[in-house]
Amino acid sequence: MYGLRDNPDRLLLDFTEDLRRSGVRTAGLVQVDNWTDQSSDDRVRTVVLSSGEVIPLAHDRNLGAAGCGLDCGQPASIAKLIEAAIHEGADLVVINRFGKLEAKGKGLIELIQHAADADLPVLIAVPEHRFEGWIKYSAGMSVRLPCRRAALDRWWQSVAMEASGRSTATTVCALVK
Repeated sequence: MYGLRDNPDRLLLDFTEDLRRSGVRTAGLVQVDNWTDQSSDDRVRTVVLSSGEVIPLAHDRNLGAAGCGLDCGQPASIAKLIEAAIHEGADLVVINRFGKLEAKGKGLIELIQHAADADLPVLIAVPEHRFEGWIKYSAGMSVRLPCRRAALDRWWQSVAMEASGRSTATTVCALVK
């Protein structure tokens, strides 16, 4: 869970990059950290973790624009890439946000169910103001972590220990509950 002063994008990118270097196969996407970007490009970009591909997402940054202005067709095409990575044997699924679309049952929400069906851990950034909606969606099957690297590292160590057979839990859900 993250608040206004947190930077979940940078945290997720750094965390997943370190995991990748250690041989962990990640599937999902993370938004590129736009608010520190000095370019004049106002498009939001996401990194598809399995391939490293950077995909721009259309945004309407007009003064009168309401909402995020996401091109709603993009999540569907990105979802196909992530779904393929899940089926190819990912160790972790990362979903950039439980945002407005996901709260409405759209966006990338189906990937969470696909990951759960494959008994894969899912890491998702949930803004404070959507946490209640996330709890309802996940039926309480989640672990609330602060938006801090040490918390992610401890969580992943417990998940990795389960995967290596050193835990008595039989599924990821059993492990984290």
